[in-house]
Amino acid sequence: MPTTIADIKKNSDAKMDQSIDAFKNHLSKVRTGRANPALLDSVQVEYYGSHVPLSQVANVSLLDARTISVQPWEKGMGAKIEKAIRESDLGLNPASMGDLIRVPLPPMSEERRRELTKVVRTEAEAAKVAVRNLRRDANEAVKKLVKDKVATEDDQKRAEADIQKTTDRHIAEIDKLTAAKEADIMSV
Repeated sequence: MPTTIADIKKNSDAKMDQSIDAFKNHLSKVRTGRANPALLDSVQVEYYGSHVPLSQVANVSLLDARTISVQPWEKGMGAKIEKAIRESDLGLNPASMGDLIRVPLPPMSEERRRELTKVVRTEAEAAKVAVRNLRRDANEAVKKLVKDKVATEDDQKRAEADIQKTTDRHIAEIDKLTAAKEADIMSV
């Protein structure tokens, strides 16, 4: 439990940074017009009776801006990997070329692009809520220090102002990431 105002501020800043990192991770999984190996992270392949992530049975990389290549590590896995990609909810149609599986990304329709921007905005709002909850928790911890007579009310006012500045900085970062991702999705 943080015992000083400085600890509380440092702790809340670190947790807000983690919220931003989680948001960036979510954004990397949202499809844009360009290919991204992270797009296939959610694909599970049957491997000796259990389902494992695609990255554990094959090398996933980019062939070009619109094509992902999947290179299975074992000979017999190609058909299973192809089936897993086809049956995923990503709407992709893989094609085998010998040992290599090519996954071309079809161009997105205007409607699909708009749906994806809504998904991005929803994720952004969830990240903002997480940051605001951390601000509330930090402010409550500061109030508890004042109540326990460990800090003064002036310290509380200064700390709350600093926590608000940290919150505003993180919210602005989320807005900037959201705008960049939306521009990326809408560009053809």
